[in-house]
Amino acid sequence: MTRGALHHVELRTAHLDTASRAWGWLFGELGYTPFQEWPAGRSWRLGDVYVVLEAAPLDGAHDRRRPGLSHLAFHAGDAGQVEQLWADAPAHGWTRLYEDRHPYAGGPDHRAAFLEDAERFKVELVAS
Repeated sequence: MTRGALHHVELRTAHLDTASRAWGWLFGELGYTPFQEWPAGRSWRLGDVYVVLEAAPLDGAHDRRRPGLSHLAFHAGDAGQVEQLWADAPAHGWTRLYEDRHPYAGGPDHRAAFLEDAERFKVELVAS
């Protein structure tokens, strides 16, 4: 393993089934495969990294605009692949962000798609 490389990420969700459908679709499109499943969680793996969705043990709402994690960014393939994800995402529980600036919401030299799930977790899908 490479020292300092990301090992895993855990996201706590208020609605595991809803989140699993949205994130499971996205992870599958990005090449992740189902890794683990238990009553309160699911995970997907790509190489040495895995991402966990787990039912939150406490009530409350996530707000990416408050202190804490803002978003996850993924290498998502070439520009055409990112555009396909952008086109398909709403049918899988994702809302498009920054539509008026897509695909350059990250700046004129940064092509990406920005999406948000039902709990307002944001992802950035970066084109190579």
